[in-house]
Amino acid sequence: MKNKILLIFLFLTAFVFGQKTTFKIKYSEQLAVFVFLQNLSQDYPENVFKTEFQQSKYNIEKYKAIISKFENLSLDYSFRFEEYPYGSKKSMQTEDILKKNLIETENLNDFKLRTIGFIPNKTLSDLAESILEFTPIYNELIYNPNKEKFEKQLREITKYSNEQEIEKYFETGLLFYNSNWDSSIPFIIAFYPLPNSNGFTAQAFCNNFISAIQTDLGSYKDLFSVMLHETYHIIYDEQSLEVKTEIDTYFKENKSKCSNYAYQLMNEALATTLGNGYVYGKLDGKIDTGDWYNKKYINLIAKQIYPLVTVYIDEKKPIDKNFIDNYIRLYEENFPNWINELDNIMTYRYVLSENKNDENTIRKLFRYRSRSEFEDQITESSIENMQKTTLTKIIIVSKNNTEKLKLIKNKFPELKNWKINADKEFAEKILLNDKSQLILLNQKKSTIEDLLKLIKQQ
Repeated sequence: MKNKILLIFLFLTAFVFGQKTTFKIKYSEQLAVFVFLQNLSQDYPENVFKTEFQQSKYNIEKYKAIISKFENLSLDYSFRFEEYPYGSKKSMQTEDILKKNLIETENLNDFKLRTIGFIPNKTLSDLAESILEFTPIYNELIYNPNKEKFEKQLREITKYSNEQEIEKYFETGLLFYNSNWDSSIPFIIAFYPLPNSNGFTAQAFCNNFISAIQTDLGSYKDLFSVMLHETYHIIYDEQSLEVKTEIDTYFKENKSKCSNYAYQLMNEALATTLGNGYVYGKLDGKIDTGDWYNKKYINLIAKQIYPLVTVYIDEKKPIDKNFIDNYIRLYEENFPNWINELDNIMTYRYVLSENKNDENTIRKLFRYRSRSEFEDQITESSIENMQKTTLTKIIIVSKNNTEKLKLIKNKFPELKNWKINADKEFAEKILLNDKSQLILLNQKKSTIEDLLKLIKQQ
């Protein structure tokens, strides 16, 4: 009997892990109302949801107060997975968990039961109450006027996904990235309507993809290629610690001065090559000859590495040392000056400044960012925290200049022979031994923007 039970268990285990991941497409009212509330918040730019609400009978103090209360809720906490190489794995974000639980529960009581412990109980209760209050408002203003078109579209999208066997591109990504996924966990895709708009939104997290779609979207090639792009970020994130450590080692052992910034760019580059290049080409029958991404650096490197990636896909080979070395070589041969261009290297930044306003200034000057950290003290400890990363290091000295510059010089071996004049304004850029750029601004009267212009002129 024991042997029979063991054989049944082994069979079921093999059956589960032999299955492919399933994609489930749905509409989530709870998620849609949550996103609706986010878009009504004061800090959000003008959008179709805000316009519909402001023109409605609900634009009164009672509901404005609920919106204000909602936008003041602290929902986004995070923690890093410290054992993974820095930047190789996304931090856990409680807002992702909230959205996941909104999608995967059928009512707000179940949502609260599943979510308790991730955020404070009072915050969770207030969040659920806000969603409850705004559900009929959302339905009246957004969902019901678009219900017929949207539900027809949802059926068409589901049919298209089945006909194109979209799951197979997920499996392609798992093999290429040498990543992991438990096939018993479905990938759940939640759509909601985006009226009076062109295009769609896209976000992926955990085992979910969410998208607001225009109600007259006629072609689904772009939608699914972008969906797979975002999904490949998840697959990359789910690589094992062993795989991520190996990849990190390959980059650090490579002798190219470009290896660090090639590494910083790789996640977006691969997702774009696979999603916007490979998947779109398969769905359309030909490669898209236009831009694949609206950022120059990602678009150009993605197209450059496309032949290399497709060879690995065709040969069913996962990323290895040879792939990483060739990727870095293509980066250096074709774009050798990218490691000096601020629009590129400021995408990945760690800023030290004793003027807290400098964080906003840097954000305005370089809005697009992949990873960004800021500390408002220039101390031995803060410099050491900065040195643990391979992000671009920006230190802005505007107080106690002589003392601070001496500290900086002593903390960076590359500055051993550096001659400084603390009384004179300057802007320096130095490629460090970890192949990240150190940008040092000694500020007296000039603005940060003016000092950074000096860097661009170098």
